[in-house]
Amino acid sequence: MTANATNDSVRGDPGLFGPGSVTWQAHGDPMMWIAGIRALWLQALHPRAVRGVLQNSDFRRDAWGRLLRTAGFVGTTTYGDTAAAERAGARVRAIHRNLGATDPGTGERYGVDEPALLRWVHCAEVGSYLHVLRRSGFPLTDRAADRYLAEHRTSARLVGLDPATVPADRAALAAYFTEVRPELAAGPEAREVDDFLRRPPVHPLLTPARRLLWHRVAHLAYASLPPYAHELYGRPAPGPDAVTRHLRRTGIVLRSVPARLRWQLPPKHILSAMERLGPGARPAPYKVGA
Repeated sequence: MTANATNDSVRGDPGLFGPGSVTWQAHGDPMMWIAGIRALWLQALHPRAVRGVLQNSDFRRDAWGRLLRTAGFVGTTTYGDTAAAERAGARVRAIHRNLGATDPGTGERYGVDEPALLRWVHCAEVGSYLHVLRRSGFPLTDRAADRYLAEHRTSARLVGLDPATVPADRAALAAYFTEVRPELAAGPEAREVDDFLRRPPVHPLLTPARRLLWHRVAHLAYASLPPYAHELYGRPAPGPDAVTRHLRRTGIVLRSVPARLRWQLPPKHILSAMERLGPGARPAPYKVGA
């Protein structure tokens, strides 16, 4: 199934990806939330990138807001119409243009919109989405996985990157992570992110819920990181087979919740897209194709 064939069968503006894309189907999966948390842990291992976040925001006070804003950006750029997606990208680029960070060791001042930093954030994010979805049982063949990464040259453009400089298949993404690996470290800023993700501050009355729910979700997101990330954070890597089984069990549980119920959560990007384009735009794993 091709994007054009599907987009021709729906009414309205399909947006930047459209109902025929791998992205459209994949981003409707509930395991995206676990993948997003994994991405935060991975992104924090680039000292220059994470410094730009922590020096320009009160991460500990607004980490939830940051996660929700990222989810909102992904939802808008995936399921919104073209104008909404372009506006979201323009807002991100405008914010990044005005922000900088300082290296405490050298005193160097640099912009957070440096292409190398934007590329790291992008690759860690889409790589995490793809890794968690596939490992948890979402049906993505190797060819579909490559299509997914190629589609996300569009999201790279939205944040200010030259699409031609972004990995567009699994081999290029793996080569990129190998290339950037020597730059990664679990410095003070990464430790701050790590500490928050392991023990996020909540109201005392919510402490039992944090222990029951968040710890399980966060533990699974962290466990799915690549071995070098476990090494840098200084904690033993769990057995990969056990992690895969846990991801698959979690995927089965979350996907058993009716999609219409899951999609009722604000801001209802998918339901809005279906209202705009018609019921044929409903995302579903079986629509991914080969």
